[in-house]
Amino acid sequence: MAVPARTCGASRPGPARTARPWPGCGPQPGPGTRRPASGPPRPLWLLLPPLLLLPLLAAPGASAYSFPQQHTMQHWARRLEQEVDGVMRIFGGVQQLREIYKDNRNLFEVQENEPQKLVEKVAGDIESLLDRKVQALKRLADAAENFQKAHRWQDNIKEEDIVYYDAKADAELDDPESEDMERGSKASTLRLDFIEDPNFKNKVNYSYAAVQIPTDIYKGSTVILNELNWTEALENVFMENRRQDPTLLWQVFGSATGVTRYYPATPWRAPKKIDLYDVRRRPWYIQGASSPKDMVIIVDVSGSVSGLTLKLMKTSVCEMLDTLSDDDYVNVASFNEKAQPVSCFTHLVQANVRNKKVFKEAVQGMVAKGTTGYKAGFEYAFDQLQNSNITRANCNKMIMMFTDGGEDRVQDVFEKYNWPNRTVRVFTFSVGQHNYDVTPLQWMACANKGYYFEIPSIGAIRINTQEYLDVLGRPMVLAGKEAKQVQWTNVYEDALGLGLVVTGTLPVFNLTQDGPGEKKNQLILGVMGIDVALNDIKRLTPNYTLGANGYVFAIDLNGYVLLHPNLKPQTTNFREPVTLDFLDAELEDENKEEIRRSMIDGNKGHKQIRTLVKSLDERYIDEVTRNYTWVPIRSTNYSLGLVLPPYSTFYLQANLSDQILQVKYFEFLLPSSFESEGHVFIAPREYCKDLNASDNNTEFLKNFIELMEKVTPDSKQCNNFLLHNLILDTGITQQLVERVWRDQDLNTYSLLAVFAATDGGITRVFPNKAAEDWTENPEPFNASFYRRSLDNHGYVFKPPHQDALLRPLELENDTVGILVSTAVELSLGRRTLRPAVVGVKLDLEAWAEKFKVLASNRTHQDQPQKCGPSSHCEMDCEVNNEDLLCVLIDDGGFLVLSNQNHQWDQVGRFFSEVDANLMLALYNNSFYTRKESYDYQAACAPQPPGNLGAAPRGVFVPTVADLLNLAWWTSAAAWSLFQQLLYGLIYHSWFQADPAEAEGSPETRESSCVMKQTQYYFGSVNASYNAIIDCGNCSRLFHAQRLTNTNLLFVVAEKPLCSQCEAGRLLQKETHSDGPEQCELVQRPRYRRGPHICFDYNATEDTSDCGRGASFPPSLGVLVSLQLLLLLGLPPRPQPQVLVHVSRRL
Repeated sequence: MAVPARTCGASRPGPARTARPWPGCGPQPGPGTRRPASGPPRPLWLLLPPLLLLPLLAAPGASAYSFPQQHTMQHWARRLEQEVDGVMRIFGGVQQLREIYKDNRNLFEVQENEPQKLVEKVAGDIESLLDRKVQALKRLADAAENFQKAHRWQDNIKEEDIVYYDAKADAELDDPESEDMERGSKASTLRLDFIEDPNFKNKVNYSYAAVQIPTDIYKGSTVILNELNWTEALENVFMENRRQDPTLLWQVFGSATGVTRYYPATPWRAPKKIDLYDVRRRPWYIQGASSPKDMVIIVDVSGSVSGLTLKLMKTSVCEMLDTLSDDDYVNVASFNEKAQPVSCFTHLVQANVRNKKVFKEAVQGMVAKGTTGYKAGFEYAFDQLQNSNITRANCNKMIMMFTDGGEDRVQDVFEKYNWPNRTVRVFTFSVGQHNYDVTPLQWMACANKGYYFEIPSIGAIRINTQEYLDVLGRPMVLAGKEAKQVQWTNVYEDALGLGLVVTGTLPVFNLTQDGPGEKKNQLILGVMGIDVALNDIKRLTPNYTLGANGYVFAIDLNGYVLLHPNLKPQTTNFREPVTLDFLDAELEDENKEEIRRSMIDGNKGHKQIRTLVKSLDERYIDEVTRNYTWVPIRSTNYSLGLVLPPYSTFYLQANLSDQILQVKYFEFLLPSSFESEGHVFIAPREYCKDLNASDNNTEFLKNFIELMEKVTPDSKQCNNFLLHNLILDTGITQQLVERVWRDQDLNTYSLLAVFAATDGGITRVFPNKAAEDWTENPEPFNASFYRRSLDNHGYVFKPPHQDALLRPLELENDTVGILVSTAVELSLGRRTLRPAVVGVKLDLEAWAEKFKVLASNRTHQDQPQKCGPSSHCEMDCEVNNEDLLCVLIDDGGFLVLSNQNHQWDQVGRFFSEVDANLMLALYNNSFYTRKESYDYQAACAPQPPGNLGAAPRGVFVPTVADLLNLAWWTSAAAWSLFQQLLYGLIYHSWFQADPAEAEGSPETRESSCVMKQTQYYFGSVNASYNAIIDCGNCSRLFHAQRLTNTNLLFVVAEKPLCSQCEAGRLLQKETHSDGPEQCELVQRPRYRRGPHICFDYNATEDTSDCGRGASFPPSLGVLVSLQLLLLLGLPPRPQPQVLVHVSRRL
């Protein structure tokens, strides 16, 4: 659009508004006026290299001080494009590198990645790996059942009769206040020696297994001692399994009594606080011990529930939620006269980490009031379970009721909803110390195939909120061999430091009978597990033949990734599985939803799609083409996928059979050659088994050279493919130096360096001194510039990364460079591939000056044309930089170059931080599109603890009247309060914080959190575009145009004269977030499938064992002694507790 001429004192064209001077009016700088600069001025003729010796056409002029016309700015854009293209043609060496590859055609072969064959082979290899673990699992489970069946129960067994390695013994011996030290443990605990084993990332002993017993279980109880007695025989099976398969990692038996026996032995990783580890709460145990669950938790919040009892209920519900896995569905409601959900969830939702967090937060807001109405609570729960219009587990259905007691049995409700089939189990929990009749609660559980539990105090919560799993395990035990199904878990963090693992699980059943002709035992003994490290599975996938942007991934039936290059949790909590959905690991779109569904359904498939991908540094978005191929992994719940860009269909495989040539090329890796040939960085890959890794590339290269002096590239201990390709690329990039770089003067074109990086793992930077400022990743596949260059045609500019919170670039002290790179596309016959990326590093300050000259009205190399009062010309970016803002912005919205000297130190920042008004206008005019997503794997600094006051949260505080009342001191309330205070001294974290804090120091440990990420990328506008930022007296004209064959946007705009229009600022930096609204997400749940088998019913199940509560009235002596201890300020230690039901007797 043509812009009319303007004169001093004239108002802007358009609607009538208060007049203001045009830019350029007023005193103008004369010839001697000094302009700001960050360094010594450079002669302008040095800024015009030979490329610009061709005639510079003058742009048609207009009247004085006019904003440049569109065709003028298009002319400037063409000059910028020509300059960049000319420099890259001369120094990039794209064409020359193609010729070098063709000249060395006899030194390599072109191999093809056939997606279907590749993915089927990898899936078969993973299946074979897991099958070996399955065979070991079955041997262990069969042996355990036989050992327990042959075991004779001993009522009089003593601690000194049992010899075993207590994994926590070393830590307890170091702690003089530990329970065992105070009590004087009589158990014969072995003292072992350990050796470091890199496979386990730990010190181990292969001659013994280790035993871990939860803190809240008394080691000397008869049940535990008998358990230790018969499980000792498993150690020989552990060792035999390892003999047959030396690659086995942890072999674990998790007992239903809480005892864990694992092999090989290693000391337990004792936390800084109370050790709350209980195998029965581990994801793998929960999944193996029962079929999926549909659970409704109802909580009595009538007026009688107050103080400590309500707090116990809240804690109990949270502990109950921790027994659920992602295969389960749950809802939580409170009731008095009416029932209502505690959260925004109005139906059963998946018991994933984020949904459980919503429940836990909502439960804390429950308030006691009104009267008890069991009918309202149970009717609500049954309605929830009968809702068939939602996704759910469709297996074990159960209601968990927490109450302080009541008289109503609500038989009419059970008759209406659950009888006679009793498809819903009812579990009742009597919470707190009270004198109510518990018979109705027992009857409800017994009449509905459930169980009755009592939670009189804090110490009973954990054990009694997980023992319902024993009841759910009955149908599995009775199903026998049919239920002996190996299941593979989600990814989770190994508690012993192995890292991310998956576990194969197999339930272990009690095969004993009480006598001849008696019914079969219904007890599940525990779960057997064998770990497989994710790194072991990754080793079965192709690493470097898929190129920098190709990869393999795997998902489970929930859509969670087992393998994916973006599975990188910054912090892990071993209490929770690592659940990253495939659609969160990548940028979600309809095509990926379809692929995910097909994989979950166990289908094969192939599809080419256009999709968005984030750059490795998460600053950019690229629209790319990808080929997805997927197949199921047989005998598992996993599905495997392969992603390949079209340019990675083929790859090079070096064939350096000539040993003389090997030696010749290898010499170019020696540091002695760097001065003449440029510095070489080699990718830190596993070239050989004996190669010592190092984060310092200079040291790694030294280690590599030392090893190569001892072995040959064809050695069996080395990866011949990696080594040959590395040496070939060393020679090829050296030839690029010889043919192109060595004879060029980089200073003439204001270049700091030239470089080439290859698929083979070589990054060569010339000249050698430029390597001192080289900050890119030495692994090309992990370098953002490399991966983006492969995905984009043309020249990709990458300014230095600047965080808005950091200080600006210090141009005076450091030479700042801008990377410009492009992929080398090689066509060999009909096969096309991109084996390398080449580029240059621009001197920021020099190119900023050059940018001003190229976007000016100069017609020759002499003095610039000055727009004075008597001149007739358009403003340009050089002379009129006080009035005209000219910038180059990249496709992510980051500043690359500016004609404003004071903005040079802001290069690399998001442009909204430089000129928010103009960036918003570019966004509103569709030059940029915004993409928002969430990072669920981030780590955040711990929040400072709030002011909790003088007492733990939620403590029941008696009134003055209570304290003066003798009856209160002898009541159950007083006993309950004393017990809370007593336990609070030892287990204060249960009432004051999340139990996870007990595993480490919350003051120093980072916690997982959700971060919201925002990226910008080029929109649909490709042509030149003129517009006005309408802002009253502060309106601004601007012109924007994409530079052909680059990722740059050229913008020319009037400089703002006032700031009244700073209305909106686009944000790009990562921000802390709660994530998407969970209440909305559950209304459109992602597709998933549960396990294909369900064991929730067996006609022969004996439901007569349904819980018989016991009364625990405190004695007057105990009350008095507790009171005295508290008054004297002596923190009493809890007495040993046997928190195991009598029904667990084996």
